[in-house]
Amino acid sequence: MRFEYVWLDGYKPEPSLRSKVKVGEFADIWSFDGSSTQQATGDKSDCILNPTSEYYPGFVMCEVLNADHSPHESNTRVNVPACDDWWFGFEQEYFLYKDGRPLGWPEKGEPRPQGDYYCGVGTENVIGRDVSEAHLQVCLDSGINITGTNAEVALGQWEYQCLGVGVGAGDDLWISRYLLHRVAEDFGVSVNLHPKPQSGDWNGSGMHTNFSNKEMREEGTEQLMTMMCTRLQSRHKIAIANYGSDNHKRLTGKHETQSIKKFSYGVSDRGASIRIPLATVENNWHGYLEDRRPASNADPYKIIKHIVESVT
Repeated sequence: MRFEYVWLDGYKPEPSLRSKVKVGEFADIWSFDGSSTQQATGDKSDCILNPTSEYYPGFVMCEVLNADHSPHESNTRVNVPACDDWWFGFEQEYFLYKDGRPLGWPEKGEPRPQGDYYCGVGTENVIGRDVSEAHLQVCLDSGINITGTNAEVALGQWEYQCLGVGVGAGDDLWISRYLLHRVAEDFGVSVNLHPKPQSGDWNGSGMHTNFSNKEMREEGTEQLMTMMCTRLQSRHKIAIANYGSDNHKRLTGKHETQSIKKFSYGVSDRGASIRIPLATVENNWHGYLEDRRPASNADPYKIIKHIVESVT
């Protein structure tokens, strides 16, 4: 059987995805040259790939271990606390690029202003739908719970929503990103996850994170939700340090964001740090909250860790 091992390298401030193919009867621990991924030196180059999640038809998400099988310093998955009753819904935004420009943009200058592109239809308003739909299908075929997709506010910008449970939600998101890059290869385009790839009056790209635990879903109250918001507020600086690089270029207080220097929360407020969904309020405060601060390039393992540790 063919297995495609996927892991995160040692590059900073965000890791890149790496992969290689193994043919065998089952997915087991494997090794790779860490000196080529900024995870080891040439004289002690072996690092270990430890499978954590498998996806059809043979994609394998792995964590990286040292040669002695201890967690590698680049392994952020190992730091996630136990959170099996937590649900995380990541809203992954991204730009498609070709020849160094957002897909569909003119060679010089910019397209007409934002307005018609969000959830748009027609060749004047949308480009890249074939990439988005191919990615959706391959994720569904692989067993990843993609709950929706849409064209975003800027031309050439897209979003998909990925729902998972516990630390596995981070595995799902990383594999979904990997599959997005692979699909983009087939179409001759690239994926840009920078939170503000185009300066000016254009929306940046975030990864809004919807989260809930069993108590929030089944016993939620206004007091509980407010308490969680205030706990997140008390650790705002820590959140920003873990929510992706260059996020200050996106969190400006404009384009449906709160300033990176401020923290706020509110019902149905897309300009807040934490949005309390109207659906949660209408369901007698049973439901979830949305953290709108994470950047599109953020590490989902770090997000999960921060949220769980902050509110519990």
